[in-house]
Amino acid sequence: MTPALRVNEQTDEALMIRAQADDTDAFAELYDRHGERAFRVARAICCDHGRAEEAVQEGFLAIWRSRAAYRPVAGSFCAWAMKAVKNRAIDSSRHVAARPQTHTGDLDGDRPQADPTSTTPQGEAIAQSEREELLASLRRLPEAQAEVIVLAFYGELSHSEIAAHLDLPAGTVKGRMRLGLEKLRREMDVSERSDSQKL
Repeated sequence: MTPALRVNEQTDEALMIRAQADDTDAFAELYDRHGERAFRVARAICCDHGRAEEAVQEGFLAIWRSRAAYRPVAGSFCAWAMKAVKNRAIDSSRHVAARPQTHTGDLDGDRPQADPTSTTPQGEAIAQSEREELLASLRRLPEAQAEVIVLAFYGELSHSEIAAHLDLPAGTVKGRMRLGLEKLRREMDVSERSDSQKL
């Protein structure tokens, strides 16, 4: 059996222990395993390919820098990594939302031109507002509930995959998901009623 095959058979946690001993090959294997899922999480939050890639890179760089703090008993590597990437993606979205938007022409050609197939500025503003509202609601949920929702909807994991990654019974995952979604629905209902009263 070749060393490469042995690396592929190791658990995430075993690879992380090697990474804590400054083994960059082990960390590269972790990135290969989870980079695509991390990108899906970041892309769903950022709604921008470039910023999503940056969020993944920054998230994994943060994981490498703080690798000594990782403890398998606190949760799976996948959940830890997705949380790091999610936080970077949220920070990126906040930064873009806070930046003033300009729609004037640019004579020097440095600014990329608007995509003619994109939605209207009003539509983009509404979509951005809805994304920000959803992310704010997720941040208000208990961490355990937000974690399973993010892994399911942004990471596209099934209930059984989430259970395996978090080392939890499938029933616990489903219960957390149900409670979290119910709280999100209640918040959305309250928000919709509040908006309709303003009209």
